[in-house]
Amino acid sequence: MEKRILGIDPGLATVGFGAITWQQSETKGQETTVQMVDFGVIRTNADMEMSQRLCTLFDDLHTVIEELQPDLVAIEKLFFYRMANTIIVAQARGVLMLVLGQHKLPYVEFAPPQIKQALTNYGKADKAEVQEAVMRELDLDEIPRPDDAADALAVALTASFQL
Repeated sequence: MEKRILGIDPGLATVGFGAITWQQSETKGQETTVQMVDFGVIRTNADMEMSQRLCTLFDDLHTVIEELQPDLVAIEKLFFYRMANTIIVAQARGVLMLVLGQHKLPYVEFAPPQIKQALTNYGKADKAEVQEAVMRELDLDEIPRPDDAADALAVALTASFQL
């Protein structure tokens, strides 16, 4: 059995995305393998009006989904830093969730400590530890850049561990 998982790291200026395939062998051991398919970011320009930035997220995520054809989406839950920033990211996240609904895609959500725990066995791990784990789990030669894309791959990997 094979599943394609799209991880999303929501934001307004930058949305990270990362797709992996999760495959379970049909032998007795039921071994699983994961491989990176693609990763990148959707960017919006700070000079644009909020409504235009949200439209960019809407259109570009539709394109990403059409190109990558995921079976499951994993999205990071909001983590409250500063209230003003959280509200802006919540608006962007709402648009992303709308796109998932339009594609009728099943999704799972993870809080940052859950992702850190899944990848490093420590819920308060720093960004570098999580990125190293992403590189190791996907057998990559280097950490994916920018950070938002690596974070999205971490979200996708967290979902794969629960399959």
